Amino acid sequence: MGHRLAPGARLREEELASSFEVSRTVVRQALHRLAQDGVVLLRPNRGAQVPEPTRQDGQHVFDARRVVECEVARRLAGALPKADVAELRRQLRAEAQALRSGDASTAIRLSGKFHRTLARMSGNPIFVRMLDELLPTTSLLMALYKAPGEPMCVAHSHARLLAALCDATPAAAATEMRRHLNEIERSLDAPASRPAPALRDVFKAYRDAAAAPACAATGTAPAPTATPKKAPSERCMRSGSSPRAMNTSREARLSSGHAPRCSGA
Repeated sequence: MGHRLAPGARLREEELASSFEVSRTVVRQALHRLAQDGVVLLRPNRGAQVPEPTRQDGQHVFDARRVVECEVARRLAGALPKADVAELRRQLRAEAQALRSGDASTAIRLSGKFHRTLARMSGNPIFVRMLDELLPTTSLLMALYKAPGEPMCVAHSHARLLAALCDATPAAAATEMRRHLNEIERSLDAPASRPAPALRDVFKAYRDAAAAPACAATGTAPAPTATPKKAPSERCMRSGSSPRAMNTSREARLSSGHAPRCSGA
């Protein structure tokens, strides 16, 4: 989610259901799926919230990442096909462009994608699964303990890492990966406060994207942000769709797990 939700933020079912215009049952199912992935916490009688990892959690996360990703680097060193190198370089260019344009959210997502791509290219699906659990926690650690405005991973660090994977020995590539991860961990030196925006504002982009297919199917344009929200029956009369059809589309996308995910270097 690119730090749109602060660690510790409450995720209220009623507010989420209203924001996405789906039932609370669908929201509850989505939250349970995200809890299984470690992306949210479900507490009895307190509901869901974004996890708030401690510094000790951070040490554990980076210990695990060093074990996994140094082995990934060792396996990939000198063995990357040209097509894989080209894919990684495209990702580096996209990450560098996002940083130059000040698009922190995209830079964060691409930074995590780079690490996950390396794990995928290693050929071990367990490595990928482990990073899928570790990367969201890394993102939350960055939100808590990294100074605002600084990227998770700078693109030139990834460029050095890719150069080592292409030209260095397995041992040297693993050493470069360790240096890179240590650099990230050392940057987490002070708590950083984050505002807590309304959930409806946080998920606006996703909500608009979810509504786009329904508008395209009916030939109607999405309502401007400043326009007061119409009742479901009125919107459906204008578009020729039934309330059930429009809600079914939104609920299917939310319950399928296509919810924003945290990811990071």
